[in-house]
Amino acid sequence: MGNSFGDRLRAERLSRSLTQAELGGDLYSASYVSLLENARREPTAEVIVQLAKQLQLAPHAVQEWTTPVSAEETEYLLAVLYARQSWDMRDYARAATHAAKAASMAQENKDTVSWWNMAHLHASALLKDADFEQCQEVTSAILKHPLSEETPGLEVRARQLMASACLGLGKLPEAVEHASVAVARGASLPQESTAYIAAIRTLIAALAESGRLDDAWVHCQTLSDLDDGSMLPQLAGEVCWVIGNVAFMRNDVDQGLAYHARASLLLSPASDLALWARFNKATASVRLSAGVVEPATLEAIERAELAQSVVGANLADELEVALIRARWLYLTGALDPALDLLSDIYRQRENLAKHTAGEVALLLGKTHKAMGQFPEALQLLTEAKEQFAHAGAGDRVALALDNILEMRAAGRVS
Repeated sequence: MGNSFGDRLRAERLSRSLTQAELGGDLYSASYVSLLENARREPTAEVIVQLAKQLQLAPHAVQEWTTPVSAEETEYLLAVLYARQSWDMRDYARAATHAAKAASMAQENKDTVSWWNMAHLHASALLKDADFEQCQEVTSAILKHPLSEETPGLEVRARQLMASACLGLGKLPEAVEHASVAVARGASLPQESTAYIAAIRTLIAALAESGRLDDAWVHCQTLSDLDDGSMLPQLAGEVCWVIGNVAFMRNDVDQGLAYHARASLLLSPASDLALWARFNKATASVRLSAGVVEPATLEAIERAELAQSVVGANLADELEVALIRARWLYLTGALDPALDLLSDIYRQRENLAKHTAGEVALLLGKTHKAMGQFPEALQLLTEAKEQFAHAGAGDRVALALDNILEMRAAGRVS
């Protein structure tokens, strides 16, 4: 039969972030799935039906993988392989290029399932590379595809990806809308579905960034209920991380610290150093926003910087970590170095999402204000207010406006 079936099975499994054990479910062991993927066993009709169910595909689509490999399919499989390898090496720009090529080839061959998976990988790589506009464009095509419309699990994955792209662009209302649809559709999936959990996490992030903290907390409780002790440690750690973020933002510092302490124990830098870097960046950011200026916060900043230097990062990620370092400097009274660092970030603000660029302008304005440089502060705080308004972050608009009104009340500016 060749290795077409095994290669396709592995590609489909990895595109869904499933382990061999998860794909096998209660019927087939991880070792048996490994034998299938390495062409050491041929699937029976019963096995094909069960695998199709686990992958949320039609059985006939999986059956087609048993046909001999053609030259065209070999080229397609190579493009898939290069895309996956680039993804694993965190070369997301190259992963996007190879995935786009594989998707184009699948479309030419009228292979709708392969097109969907490679288009999704293409969009996911663009998201990782912070190319949010292109990610949004590719994901729009995915959402219009019949497979997305007919298969709840696929629509959930596509909607979650679209919500993440909108979040990156600072389009908070659109992010909330797409994430809400993803969660509603995902409610019909098994509760342990990673797609459903990812949709809830994205909705929480979008609601929190929009200042809708009470709504975000409701979904945090749903997420907490899903953690019944059977979640994999890494996923459970990410759940605690998200819930802790919202607790901090709600000024429930004790609960935030408790959830992030548990996340720190569950997330392993040995398993995923990039994820570890993102967690430390996040926990440092929300700690500072809650006014937790203590050695543990500085340690989190330093861990994020160190991990990022090892695994590499795109410019947006580097600027976001630098912004956290600048916030630490500001809160500890080191205004001159804070001003220098913030000014450098501000010059590169076009590489940041609208609401993040607003945070840069807000903090830089507050720094100028603290240094008695009121005209500069007014200009930056006004810009921050406009950025937040554009992003739909009403609570941040109010914060920028409060700073402006305070200066006017004191006669510092007209």
